[in-house]
Amino acid sequence: MGSRYPHSSGERSELSDRVVRVNRVSKVVKGGRKFSFSALIVVGDMNGRVGAGIGKAREVTEAIRKGMDVAKRNMITVPMVGTTIPHEVRLKLGSARIMLKPAAPGTGVISGGAMRAVIETAGIKDILTKSHGTNNPINTVRATLAALQQLRTAQQIAELRGKEVEQIVGKRLAAAYRRQEGVGKGASANGAEATPVETK
Repeated sequence: MGSRYPHSSGERSELSDRVVRVNRVSKVVKGGRKFSFSALIVVGDMNGRVGAGIGKAREVTEAIRKGMDVAKRNMITVPMVGTTIPHEVRLKLGSARIMLKPAAPGTGVISGGAMRAVIETAGIKDILTKSHGTNNPINTVRATLAALQQLRTAQQIAELRGKEVEQIVGKRLAAAYRRQEGVGKGASANGAEATPVETK
């Protein structure tokens, strides 16, 4: 049994959560069969923080609650430039191959399945994505989170190299990033064309 539907959290109203998948697991024992459930949950604050967790229990509601607790403990921060990501990321994790690409304002979330749950709860509004390989939602969610962790802003790259942002992306782009930083959601700048992150 698998489904994807929104689930409201009464514990912390500022976090939105999404039930990506609920699996029913049966175990054959001497007296018959024992049924349990595992739930894959994605939790985010819609403002750059997102996490995922798996909960297992004899009841669906308890499995969802456990999954939410695990997801809240494993949240990551996603660097953003306005409503999109700083640069393109390609990542392979196991049999999952993920591609995330920044998009112009108004594009929307071009994604589907388990990836869409992670992107939306992270608060990313404009992005292009593609998933190859596995259709397993657990592996897809893990690969998507790993890809989001690879993101770096131009400011972060400049600090690592001991340079100014203008030396990385040029004066025009640096000025545009600073204007967007003042208006947008606190992301520093964009190092997309200058420093794409290559991950094997």
